[in-house]
Amino acid sequence: MTPHEFIAKWKAADLKETASSKEHFIDLCRLLGQQTPVEADPKGDWYTFEKGVRKDTGGQGFADVWRRGFFGWEYKGKKKDLKTAYLQLCQYREALLNPPLLVVCDLNRFEIHTNFTGTVKEVHAFDLDGLAVTENVDKLRYCFTDPEKLKPGRTQEQVTKEIAGTFVRIANGLRERNVPPDEAAHFLMKLMFCMFAEDIELLPEKLFLKTVRNTKWEPAKLSAMLRNLFAAMGQRGGLFGADEIAYFNGGLFADAKVIDLTPTEIHHLATSAEADWSNVEPSIFGTLFERILNPDTRSQLGAHYTSRADILILVEPVMMLPLRREWDGVKAGVDKALAKQAKKGGKPPKGVESALKDFHYRLAHVSVLDPACGSGNFLYVALHLLLDLEKEVITYAAVNGVTILRSVQASQLRGIELNPYARELAQVVIWIGYLQWLRFNGYQPNLDPVLDAMDNIENRDAILDLTDPANPKEPEWPDAEFIVGNPPFLGDKKMRGEISDGYVDALRKLYAGRLPGQSDLVCYWFEKARDMILHKKVKRAGLIATQGIRGGANRTCLDRISWSGGIFFAWADRDWALDGATVHVSMVGFDDGSETTKELDGVATAVIHSDLTGGNRPDVTRAKLLDANANLCFLGAMKAGSFDIDEATAFKWLQDANPNGRPNSDVLRPRLTARDILQRAAVGWIIDFGCDSDPQQMALYAAPWQHVETAVKPVRDKNRNEALRQYWWQFGRPRPALRAATATLARFIVTPEVSKHRLFVWLDDVYLADHQTRAFTNGSDDFFGVLHSRVHEVWARAKGTQLREVESGFRYTPTTCFETFPFPTPTDEQRKDIADAAGELEAKRHEWCYPQAWVQTQILDFPGSIDGPWKRFVVNVDSHGIGTVKYPRLVPRPGMESVLKTRTLTNLYNECPKWLKDLHAALDTTVFAAYGWPVGLSDNNLLANLLTLNQSRPGTATAQSDEEGNEEE
Repeated sequence: MTPHEFIAKWKAADLKETASSKEHFIDLCRLLGQQTPVEADPKGDWYTFEKGVRKDTGGQGFADVWRRGFFGWEYKGKKKDLKTAYLQLCQYREALLNPPLLVVCDLNRFEIHTNFTGTVKEVHAFDLDGLAVTENVDKLRYCFTDPEKLKPGRTQEQVTKEIAGTFVRIANGLRERNVPPDEAAHFLMKLMFCMFAEDIELLPEKLFLKTVRNTKWEPAKLSAMLRNLFAAMGQRGGLFGADEIAYFNGGLFADAKVIDLTPTEIHHLATSAEADWSNVEPSIFGTLFERILNPDTRSQLGAHYTSRADILILVEPVMMLPLRREWDGVKAGVDKALAKQAKKGGKPPKGVESALKDFHYRLAHVSVLDPACGSGNFLYVALHLLLDLEKEVITYAAVNGVTILRSVQASQLRGIELNPYARELAQVVIWIGYLQWLRFNGYQPNLDPVLDAMDNIENRDAILDLTDPANPKEPEWPDAEFIVGNPPFLGDKKMRGEISDGYVDALRKLYAGRLPGQSDLVCYWFEKARDMILHKKVKRAGLIATQGIRGGANRTCLDRISWSGGIFFAWADRDWALDGATVHVSMVGFDDGSETTKELDGVATAVIHSDLTGGNRPDVTRAKLLDANANLCFLGAMKAGSFDIDEATAFKWLQDANPNGRPNSDVLRPRLTARDILQRAAVGWIIDFGCDSDPQQMALYAAPWQHVETAVKPVRDKNRNEALRQYWWQFGRPRPALRAATATLARFIVTPEVSKHRLFVWLDDVYLADHQTRAFTNGSDDFFGVLHSRVHEVWARAKGTQLREVESGFRYTPTTCFETFPFPTPTDEQRKDIADAAGELEAKRHEWCYPQAWVQTQILDFPGSIDGPWKRFVVNVDSHGIGTVKYPRLVPRPGMESVLKTRTLTNLYNECPKWLKDLHAALDTTVFAAYGWPVGLSDNNLLANLLTLNQSRPGTATAQSDEEGNEEE
């Protein structure tokens, strides 16, 4: 049959649907060169007419034609409502195994609706005359041969970004005209919802677009029309001109306030209204529009966002896993009862109906709380998952003769949000998501009202109640079965900079005894959720934090979760979108300890420890602080000011005379940071006035004092910390204990706080360890050797905190990494073996970094005192204790500067040549011998041995140092 023959025959036909639909489809198969259902599948297993299904709303239904994996096809009589046919297919969709195409036809018109997950819903529509066009015939043929060719090229995410990109111009205009942010946000959300409502046919067709266009860019006229429209949407049975408007309300249209737009803004609004808002993706909608309206995040509009797929990673195991497990149990019982009844014949047993309705009732009463809900993304996704499961239940019940009406509602969601704009946006996002789901699944929304008020999204602080500032208290959270969310990421050291001192002090005092004072902000949400579970107000919780939660003070909240319940799900390190950038986070699901199925990093495991490790790895979080390791490892000094000077200035000042007759070398010394150690950056110099120094005496070191007074004091005077203001000429943390411990040492060991390779190096005593390093006050080679062995590195990596991706390295902390580490108890001979191997490693490594042919010794010559930092190098001392410093240092030979810069420890260990591997292997052999263990121990066995050794030695339970963790200048 040719297209023209088909067109002629069916234009002339005037039969009812039942009398014509099968012949119409068979003719279509002949036209397209395809087999009919009976020809292709005589048994009707995968391709058939009259595919029997049970309607979600009850009763038997039939899809006129069905082909598994290709299409569901619904016929209507000529000039009948194809929208009704499409809604029927949407309700059959799950029973038809969710085909990629849904086709409706009235014998004269064809509509091919795409049904691909995550893509924009597209409709290919044409009539009989359109079959004269080859493109339309091809579209019908693709329904039979290759549905993927009709898959939309754009995703919902792309469409949402495009819409946001046009709408941002209106927001920019309001901001530039200084419209109050809250008023602008409320007005813009009304506009957004109107455009969405229009495109899902809750407003008359193109009503909003026509309203904007008909104003002819006249602001006063548009304002009057919008005011009337908003009023109609907020009233029962409102009218807008001749059009009857549904009652929306929901709080969004409780008022009819309007902001006058400029002609340019009206033009942008018309452009936005022309877009298809029905296909926005709510899981990113809130984030994008929050950036539109927030000046601080507007520049991130095109940046990364938290997608639905990201959110599902957490919500599925926390909320849906137990619900699906229950549902599977209900289905198994029903299937068993039905199979038993089938042998006897008759209607389904009464127990089947009650079991299905009981589970549905339970599903319709699930409550979900996001205690930091932002723009509602997590709640929206949770609602969609509940709706999807409910539809599955309704469909399964219908197939088995039980009618269940849809009951899951947005009112099952709970939220807490401090930002009033975000709270209102969350309501809009949830309602858009809810209405969109209804439309895509063939359900009609309620119309009286369309939107219910969402008082269950509360506008308040979730972790500190300051309604009575004199008596801060812990706020109550609403009861819920599940808690999910993404609380704010704000590090301990940044909290005072972004939140008031009074707030931080009150928060830490309120949670004292439960969380250390150095905990990041996100930890308070974890502790609150844990407490809710402990008191049986919540069953399960899933929250996201930066991966710093796995170690240091932050891990206390996870320790407490493990003590009072258990962690059943975790991703220790995963990419996440935050403020337009990708960060590394940890995801944690936890309960009261009753969940027996556990998953870590996507893999089943028997246990998940509080540092988010598991499997066969020992729980090293149980390690205690060892008495033998106390006062051996220190944080380096933190300047907290511009005490730095360049070398030329230092050399000049070193030769200067002072009124007190003392040399400036008393307060000048070279500074070596972690970066300098690893990458051979230029050596800097610092002014160091020590600890407990008298400012009147220090002022006699004229040039250094003037520099500090000019460069440091003005900044310190503005600091909130009283000690930093009062002692402005000294380092913020000068580390008196470190200075005392190194006073008698000619050299000491340092390691970078954070590094990819765990490296240890020796420093002369003229250096003061920088705050980005950790200093060890033991000057023996065997001690150095144990630190640089695989034994210590495996322990330190297990106990340290990874900050970003693994390649960036991990943080070495004195308490967790060192003070818990059990050293061996070697014999004198073993001690010598370790020292010799360590000495050879250091010598060979030094020769590689400083080849004799490339460097030469330079003697720095300047006045020095026998009680200053250069005392070991002072010669020709006079009666006042002043002499000449003769300090030898290695410098590049002429012409070798650039090539020597490549000889860095980082480059050496990145390359890791065989000779270096051999030296480390030799060192490991001596250290393992001192422990009495074989060198080939696996990391897990090594950790197990070390943990056993740790537990056998005198010590105390781990406690967080006040200074533990990252410090910032």
